[in-house]
Amino acid sequence: MKSSSESRKSDTLLDIGKVLPVVIGVLRITLFLSESGSLKEKRRILRSIKDRLRSQFNVSVAEVDYQDLWQKAELAIALAATDRVYADKVLQTILGKVESWRLAEVIDVQVEII
Repeated sequence: MKSSSESRKSDTLLDIGKVLPVVIGVLRITLFLSESGSLKEKRRILRSIKDRLRSQFNVSVAEVDYQDLWQKAELAIALAATDRVYADKVLQTILGKVESWRLAEVIDVQVEII
C-alpha cells in the first residue's frame, strides 16, 4: 500500500508532460440604459448585471468604456477555459442572459477568444 506522499508524488510525475491549453474568452457588450437618468442609477443597474454574471458564471466583469455617460456602458466579461468551443458557448449563454434580464438594451457585441 502506498503512503499518501508516495501517491501524491506519483500523481505529480504522471502529470508531467500534460500541458492543457488555456483559452481566454472575452465578451464586450455595449449597453443602452434607457431608464437611467443619472450616473448613480446607471451604476445601480450595472452593479446588478455584474453581480449576477459573477455569481452565475464565475467570470470577471468590468465596465470598460463610457463611464461618464448616463445611458451607455460597455462591459467586458472574461473567462478562462481549456476548450474554445466551451468558452464560446459560455459567452453566448452570458449574452443571452444579459438580453433576457431586460435591464439594458444590448446595442453591440464583440467576442474574442485568444
